[in-house]
Amino acid sequence: MDPDRIRNTSIIAHIDHGKSTLADRMLELTGAVEARQMREQFLDSMDLERERGITIKLQSVRLRWRDHVVNLIDTPGHVDFSYEVSRSLAACESVILVVDAAQGIEAQTLANCYLALENDLAIVAALNKIDLPAADPDRYAAEIEQVLGLPAAEILHISAKTGAGVAELLDAVIERTPPPSGSADAPLQGLIFDSHFDQYRGVVSSVRVMNGVLAAGARLRFMQAGAVHSADEIGVRTPDHAPVDALGPGEAGYLIAGIKDVGQARSGETVTEDRRPAPGPLAGYREPKPMVFSGLYPIDGDELPQLREALERLRLNDAGFTYEPESSGALGFGFRCGFLGLLHMEIVRERLEREFDLSLISTAPSVEYRVTVRGGGAEVVSNPSEMPPAAEIESVAEPYLAASVIAPSRHTGVVMELCQSRRGDFGQMRYLSPERVELSYRLPLAEVVVDFFDQLKSRTQGYASLDYEPDGYAPADLVKVDVLLQGEPVDAFSMIVHRDKAYGYGRAMTAKLAELIPRQQFEVPIQAAIGGRIIARETVKAYRKDVTAKLYGGDVTRKRKLLEKQKAGKRRMKSIGRVDIPQEAFVSALTLD
Repeated sequence: MDPDRIRNTSIIAHIDHGKSTLADRMLELTGAVEARQMREQFLDSMDLERERGITIKLQSVRLRWRDHVVNLIDTPGHVDFSYEVSRSLAACESVILVVDAAQGIEAQTLANCYLALENDLAIVAALNKIDLPAADPDRYAAEIEQVLGLPAAEILHISAKTGAGVAELLDAVIERTPPPSGSADAPLQGLIFDSHFDQYRGVVSSVRVMNGVLAAGARLRFMQAGAVHSADEIGVRTPDHAPVDALGPGEAGYLIAGIKDVGQARSGETVTEDRRPAPGPLAGYREPKPMVFSGLYPIDGDELPQLREALERLRLNDAGFTYEPESSGALGFGFRCGFLGLLHMEIVRERLEREFDLSLISTAPSVEYRVTVRGGGAEVVSNPSEMPPAAEIESVAEPYLAASVIAPSRHTGVVMELCQSRRGDFGQMRYLSPERVELSYRLPLAEVVVDFFDQLKSRTQGYASLDYEPDGYAPADLVKVDVLLQGEPVDAFSMIVHRDKAYGYGRAMTAKLAELIPRQQFEVPIQAAIGGRIIARETVKAYRKDVTAKLYGGDVTRKRKLLEKQKAGKRRMKSIGRVDIPQEAFVSALTLD
């Protein structure tokens, strides 16, 4: 196909600004989907996406509009899935920047826009939801011009819900997006920007051809993996799979090459012809760095091989998480997994349970600490059980984030109070308009990942938005809190926290476990300790059997003798007895509040 007739673009925006709804209207307007087949969030293929009302995975589709082909990618908006946005931008020449006409610029709007500028992409800006009573498109167009430098006169006003202005937006995409560069005569270079595993057909990869021609039946070399496979099927998503004979430079589609080993077609892989290979691979993608760590354990230990296979297949489709084997004295064998954030962790766990029919326990989330031990050695600790003894530790450094919060100016006080209560260092305050302010803070990652976002939304009545990126490490007064049952530590409940919050965590965990652990034949002490110092204690009282019930009169010494015998038995049982912790107690105690 003539490259001058091809346009490659992505829809980027803050979460809930209408990306998926806009993609629906484009599918209807271009006739890609018949009216009787149309449904909301058409490109969101996972049940999880429909239930939560968010996009988790990027989705590509090929549209025809005014003698042109538009390859469109719908991307997620949540900060945890920003790596999906960066992957889609590598396959495009422009972006459609969608901004809510009733809310204006949000934190992720800024982050995504700067990402597009870094990739030197053309930006087609559109103010969505102009049909809302609270919409003020002229005011927010001026805000976009002031903050992002995009001319207000070129910003389109649309409603993805009613379809108003969507045709003009497609025209603007064709007019402002440069056609793809690349030569059909050059050796083949194709960039895989997404993959998933189909149990019947193997790995199905989304590919953008940069140079050369990708033809069906050709012998292909996957340059980073070093594997060679035949192209069984090549096609385009319209949005149904439509096989084609070849894809030329600038075109995007899918590739099926009968690959069963999921490690051979990861995102960022370069595809070339085996007989005439390209001189070198494309730049690919920078691997996202996990920020939150949690252990995943099967409730049934026999499901460990299935969990390993499920993690391997899911990682093909989601390059943002890592995993490695680990074992726990309380939970058995499992995997230590790294995620990009708390929502990402919840999504991965739920996908494992739904798509692979697994029952899992996840430990409390933690972050990656850098521990300096006496004598000058350094260790990286992502699991509290790996923490060296307190006597050997010289210092502990924790990861920090550069956080940006955009909120109405009337909520400035509550946002600052929240950030300072989470040990945040104030950076700067910038007014985007008289009514809206951007606050910059440097925050410890451990204080952000658990419930910071929920608290932020709650205190600002839902109006604040958050974006963050890693900002190095800094030393902190951190301690490891162990939970002891009958004097024995249970590694699943250990936690690394700031010393000021250690007592609160110890009290909360011991109280929770006291409710969850069933009574035994002997008294069970539950303690929280820092090193050798106990900071909190609860006790599960023992069952008491009435051993004197069978007596019917006689001397009181007979009763006393039976009670002493019972006391000695309980003492012996306590010394050799084992506390039975049901799986439900682990699930409930480790569930995030």
